[in-house]
Amino acid sequence: MNPANLPFDSEVMLAGLRPWVECESPTWNAAAVDRMLDLAARDMAICGATIERIAGRQGFAGCIRARFPHPKFGQPGVLIAGHMDTVHPIGTIAQLPWRRENGKCYGPGIYDMKGGNFAALDAIRQLQKAMFTTPLPVTILFTPDEEVGTPSTRDIVEAEAARNKYVLVPEPAFQNKGVVTGRYAIARFNLEATGVPSHSGATLSAGRSAIREMARQIIAIDAMTGDDCTFSVGIVHGGQWVNCVASRCTGEALSMAKRQSDLDRGVERMLALSGTHNEVTFTVTRGVTRPVWEPDQGTLALYERARDIGKQIGLDLIHGSAGGGSDGNFTGAAGIPTLDGLGMRGGGGHTLQEHIEVECLAERGRLMAGLLATLQ
Repeated sequence: MNPANLPFDSEVMLAGLRPWVECESPTWNAAAVDRMLDLAARDMAICGATIERIAGRQGFAGCIRARFPHPKFGQPGVLIAGHMDTVHPIGTIAQLPWRRENGKCYGPGIYDMKGGNFAALDAIRQLQKAMFTTPLPVTILFTPDEEVGTPSTRDIVEAEAARNKYVLVPEPAFQNKGVVTGRYAIARFNLEATGVPSHSGATLSAGRSAIREMARQIIAIDAMTGDDCTFSVGIVHGGQWVNCVASRCTGEALSMAKRQSDLDRGVERMLALSGTHNEVTFTVTRGVTRPVWEPDQGTLALYERARDIGKQIGLDLIHGSAGGGSDGNFTGAAGIPTLDGLGMRGGGGHTLQEHIEVECLAERGRLMAGLLATLQ
């Protein structure tokens, strides 16, 4: 099976992708993510997949697991792992509407990672139309909470991966040219400052501002960034009334490192910030963590297979470890051959300029099809 001969059509694929992108699905809106999962489940059911819904927990939407018809149905095969949640709140579609210009198509979540998910499904469609039976059965798992660290579905991702021989992750392409064979370690932290309230007009000096302490700590956290480990604060909430000295302020921070040992030291540095200063208590607790994924022999062999397929379809695939987490962190760290970054070329992820390059829909579809057709 030469994937170059499969009749992928980026224009047809784009038309099919549009309903997915226009179905907004921010992580924290479980009903919205479930609506997106319903759309994907319907499209996969049309392809003959057996659809299983897995109930959500911790306030998140559920998952869908789709297993496609195969003579070895139920046996270890290939898992395609993707997420359907996005960082964009409901209403972003008004600011970032579906539009095409200069060979690009824009929309919330189109790059990270609905475009890649759709191309993976289309790869299965094209193989079915060609009456080609893949050597191994194929399962798709779509999850609802990757953008916040996969707190409610990590166990499902790991368990499903362990039942398969390979994991393919259609997250955005590596450096717009290749695939991902490793990812940095990531830790999240919850921050809380507790101060002393007072009336900010009549008795300002009697109060101790939690917001002020949080601001002091944010500067300190940012200053901890170095070549080995990065630190940033991305969320802050504080105060209730402007005429009250804030007694509580909360935040969330993130740290990322190329090596697990560097992240472990970074975690120690963050936790050591806990303490009391000027009658304000600052507390750091550890949140969800993604382990470092370093490529092993199985993953590198998977990359070589992808590279050979790339040559058939005119691609010179590079590879490398990438910052930013994915569920490939979990499967790769578990020692299951994992290839990530099989999704779209484009840019602007997590911003109001998020887009894909339209022509890459067929390109990445062919790459996925080639992998499904040859992995055994």
